[in-house]
Amino acid sequence: MHQIKNPWRGVGLSDASMADVPMPSVDAKGSEALIRRCLSPEETPLVSVSGFGPQLWVKDERGRMGLGSFKAFGAAYVIAHQGEATGADDMSCALSGRTYVTASAGNHGLSVAAGARRFGARAVVYLAQTVPEGFAKRLRDEGAEVVREGADYEASMIGAAKAADDNGWTLLSDSSWPGYFELPHRLMEGYLTMAAEAARQMPQAPTHIMLQAGVGGLAGACAAYFRQVWGDAPQIVVVEPEFAPALMDSIEAGKSVVSSGPVSNMGRLDCKEPSLIALKGLARDADSFVTITEEDATAILPELSALGLATSQSGGAGLAACKLMQLGAGARVLCILSEGPDV
Repeated sequence: MHQIKNPWRGVGLSDASMADVPMPSVDAKGSEALIRRCLSPEETPLVSVSGFGPQLWVKDERGRMGLGSFKAFGAAYVIAHQGEATGADDMSCALSGRTYVTASAGNHGLSVAAGARRFGARAVVYLAQTVPEGFAKRLRDEGAEVVREGADYEASMIGAAKAADDNGWTLLSDSSWPGYFELPHRLMEGYLTMAAEAARQMPQAPTHIMLQAGVGGLAGACAAYFRQVWGDAPQIVVVEPEFAPALMDSIEAGKSVVSSGPVSNMGRLDCKEPSLIALKGLARDADSFVTITEEDATAILPELSALGLATSQSGGAGLAACKLMQLGAGARVLCILSEGPDV
């Protein structure tokens, strides 16, 4: 495990290119109201876990909306917001004739597919060749059309963006870049429902919060909200694969940079370029950034499975980092189990 302290904590990046990038939303009340009304009223559990040294609570997102991950409330929230804006009496066909296209490593695509289906739209999801076929099947089962494109997430994203331009479709990415902020900003706002639930469920404020990151949407949204609720006290740690340290590299450079590395077994975290909105928020809100190895991510899985918390290398990355940090018994740690086992 490699760890760096965030030199931008509390002030944010000074790079001029980030000036127009919005900070993550903290409007949890607004997102919860729409989600409870249009998507799902059910909360996911916060589980107390022993055997890690510190007091540990795990927000278990594996059952979220029947889709198996926290991302259920991202893209589907954006689509619900657009569906409700039509004022249609029948929400099941509110967005009939509209097509949403995205690139995904699986879970984001499921949210796009589920949201599109609920509001009568079409979903097209571009997957890299490295994404397991099991995820492709789940996407098709949710009604999405699946297109294989390229060897990695970045290549599939290029394909999705081209398809949006060529066909007049709505590109719904969970990342953000210059000129593309409105939809991913709202998408990250959807994740606040999970953060607000966790804050209500925690018996007391945590001393440490572990947030795994790919492009950084979950981490950026949760960090901004947790700072609003608990202030500066918790140490917020962002966890990435050592093969895809997009946020850590950008923090060290003081600006957004593209990282490089082999394909990671933490597939949903294997993103080489950060979301600008997430990067801007995390530069202000995170205390440190760590990377974990492929072996670290795999080693924790049998232990989590034995605890009834079966997950993937991506889903358990925050817990793997917590184990490696060897925090003392006085620590109170909040982790997010972001998805179920790989299909």
